[in-house]
Amino acid sequence: MKWIMHYFHKELWSPFVAGALLGVVGVLAVLLSNSLLGASGAFENLAGMFVKAVAPKVFDNMYFNFIMPPGITWGVILLIGVFFGGMIGAATSSTLKWGKKDAANSDPQWKKIFGPQTWKRWVLAFVGAIILEYGAGIAGGCTSGLAISGGMLLAPAAFLFIAGMFASGILTALVVYRKHY
Repeated sequence: MKWIMHYFHKELWSPFVAGALLGVVGVLAVLLSNSLLGASGAFENLAGMFVKAVAPKVFDNMYFNFIMPPGITWGVILLIGVFFGGMIGAATSSTLKWGKKDAANSDPQWKKIFGPQTWKRWVLAFVGAIILEYGAGIAGGCTSGLAISGGMLLAPAAFLFIAGMFASGILTALVVYRKHY
């Protein structure tokens, strides 16, 4: 038991251990909730819930009545769990920097390219998240829904997506960091 607790406190885990645990989580998600992993619709569920309270006629349509119903769904619960799980993981590995000065901009490579301003990193993260969520909405799913759950089901589309995701990530890093990558 002591070695397990020691492993939880490590900053970096073996990708094999992390992958095996992700597989266990994926199987448990199906067994306990009868749902695959995927959380991109959670933002639309939450937005729909809040805006429906203000302007109910705007959300009285086919999309929000049947495809993406407003409210607390499995995806919303998963999203909350991912947030708090990440916080617990960072806290147990002593890498949580919540509220510490310059915590959002502690990467030396980022500072070298873009400077020490924290607001730049927050703006880029926010804009990137909007683009990611918009793309997930167009694609009908998110990274976790397609890559993780689709990969667990051995769906060919999942493996094509994973290859495209890594290729676009490398290309984006080359564009953002230019010669310093």
